[in-house]
Amino acid sequence: MKKRNNIIYWVSTLWLALGMASTGVVQLMRIPEEVESIAHLGYPVYMLTVLGIWKLLGVGAILVPRTPLLKEWTYAGFFFVMTGAVVSHLAVGDLLSTIWPPALLIALTAVSWYFRPADRKTFVPK
Repeated sequence: MKKRNNIIYWVSTLWLALGMASTGVVQLMRIPEEVESIAHLGYPVYMLTVLGIWKLLGVGAILVPRTPLLKEWTYAGFFFVMTGAVVSHLAVGDLLSTIWPPALLIALTAVSWYFRPADRKTFVPK
C-alpha cells in the first residue's frame, strides 16, 4: 500500500511540476497566444510575469525535500491559480474545452497533495 501511494504521489507530482513549469516558462516568454489569452480574460499582460515566476517558484517548493509548510502553501496557491483560470474562462464565455488544462492541473494538485509522504506533511495523524 505504501509503495503504491508513493508511486501515485511521484507520478502526479512530476506531471504537476511539468505542467506548472511549462506553463510558467511560456508565460514568462510572453508567447503571443498567451498575451492574447490573458488580454481576452481581461487581465493585464504583466500578470503573465507574476504567474510565471510564482509557478516556477512553486515547482521548486513542491520538489525540494522538507519544508512541509511551504509545500502546503504551494499546493494552496496552485489550487487557487488553476481554479481562478477555470472560473475566468467560464466568466468570459469560453468553450468548455478551454478549462481542460487547468482542470487537469487542479486534479494533479489534489492527487499529489493527498498522496504526499508523511515527511512532506505539516501534520501527521497518529
